[in-house]
Amino acid sequence: MRIFIVEDDKNIVKILEKIIIDKNLGDVIGKAYDGVSALKDIKVLKPDIVLVDLLMPGKDGISLIKEVKSIYSDIQFIMISQVSSKDMVAKAYQSGIEYYISKPINAIEVQAVIKKVIERLNMNKKLDQIQNIFTSDLNTSRESQMDSVKGIERVMERIGIIGEVGSQDIITLANYLIDTNQSMADFTIKELCSRFSDNPKSMEQRIRRTATVGLINLANLGIEDYMNEIFTEYSNGLYSFEQIKIEMDYIRGKSDKRGKVNIKKFMDGMVYYGKREAEN
Repeated sequence: MRIFIVEDDKNIVKILEKIIIDKNLGDVIGKAYDGVSALKDIKVLKPDIVLVDLLMPGKDGISLIKEVKSIYSDIQFIMISQVSSKDMVAKAYQSGIEYYISKPINAIEVQAVIKKVIERLNMNKKLDQIQNIFTSDLNTSRESQMDSVKGIERVMERIGIIGEVGSQDIITLANYLIDTNQSMADFTIKELCSRFSDNPKSMEQRIRRTATVGLINLANLGIEDYMNEIFTEYSNGLYSFEQIKIEMDYIRGKSDKRGKVNIKKFMDGMVYYGKREAEN
């Protein structure tokens, strides 16, 4: 640990420095004998721990701590003083000190206090690392989720259902399946809808109507251009090609039978295209 000592008594500075070195508590990277000089040096050196006297010429310990804490909140302060006033000690803690050491200096107490502060610093570093990892994973997850949604929206745009009333329901279910790494084989459509709606039947109907619009649009596209890449990609990726052909015959007036949507196949197809977009 990088330690800085602020004390107007040079003998105490020598004692503290010796304890720190002998007990292998860290490196003394600087020392100052008044608060004004200490403030300048601390801003440059940015130590981990500062041992600071309460009463000093020019700038007392409490004023120094408040100024430094306003700039470098991570620096830990240990107050050293022979003042025993409860009010003064309370002010010292309010200013941001971690521990208070009374004069005359006791080597065992100094060692114990510095070790406690070091433990706290190490714990804070570990927590920061965990938080950074979590934040990074969360951001990655969010980016992946956004890519998945974009992929699903792109498919819906291509088959002409992006503005339909059930389009958001489709995104919600597909995104859930992607996030949980599941498929429609794990649910009935009613079970899945019930996770997001108090009226799962209505949600299912909205999805079915929207998916049906996509089937009709693809059938019309196939009639115009049987080799159209959107038709060839999604007529079997989201629907059954046989059902698309039945709808095409209905549109041509060759049959009274209409094509049907398999919602499970449709949703699994959306999941597939969403994942593919996130991976690319």
